[in-house]
Amino acid sequence: MRNNGPIALAFNALVIAFMLAPLLVVCVVAFTPHNTLTLPTTSFSLRWFRAVFVHPDFVASFWNSLRLALCSATLATVLAVPAAIAITRYRFPGRDFLNGLFLSPLIIPHLVLGVAMLRMFALVGGTGSFGWLVLAHTVIVTPYTLRLVLAALVGFDRSAEQAALSLGASQATVFRRITLPMILPGVTGGWMLGFINSFDEVTMSIFVTAPSTVTLPVRMYMYATESIDPLMAAVSALMIAVTACAMLLLDRVYGLDRVLVGRA
Repeated sequence: MRNNGPIALAFNALVIAFMLAPLLVVCVVAFTPHNTLTLPTTSFSLRWFRAVFVHPDFVASFWNSLRLALCSATLATVLAVPAAIAITRYRFPGRDFLNGLFLSPLIIPHLVLGVAMLRMFALVGGTGSFGWLVLAHTVIVTPYTLRLVLAALVGFDRSAEQAALSLGASQATVFRRITLPMILPGVTGGWMLGFINSFDEVTMSIFVTAPSTVTLPVRMYMYATESIDPLMAAVSALMIAVTACAMLLLDRVYGLDRVLVGRA
């Protein structure tokens, strides 16, 4: 094992470099002053970043994505907390089915979900509605939120809850003042992970968005089909920065190592 240490370290470094190289290239190209994707660039400029902020379609799509991610992550958290409590603390018929139902979007391709959602929205007359779009994103981010809340509840010491109940506190008071504060890191981490996944979602969103509810990833996809210029690189760099900041905040709040365990 000792002889393989440097080899394993070099292999891991190569894998990380292979994964990060495209992101670094995109970020560098975003600072080019030229009209084409040029690398290496002779100088650096913020021209294309300024162009992003004055482009009305991208600005509107950003606000759509932000509102959508906030709403879907919050709704997913509201559903995940009681579901996680029921799954971890009670034994009832259909418990395994309920757990599998909540986690099933993880194994269904988003392309299939997008086609199914499009057909369902057409049948109920919800095509183009922002509320139905929130519902669609809630479906795909709930598994991530649920896994982190489940991880927070596994091994949860209920002695403080039992003590409060024995002293006359109601179930609602115990949940609000004891249970929720103790699992709050998991709930917060689940919300943030849901926000990240909703904000970056593109495959399913292509099918269920309308012209008035186009999200930023979908807008980027549509723009890329028409032209490839440094504006796309600038938008991508901003997306990378937003996601990286969210992941850093998630690591500070909950810990990325615990997130990976929760998603396993």
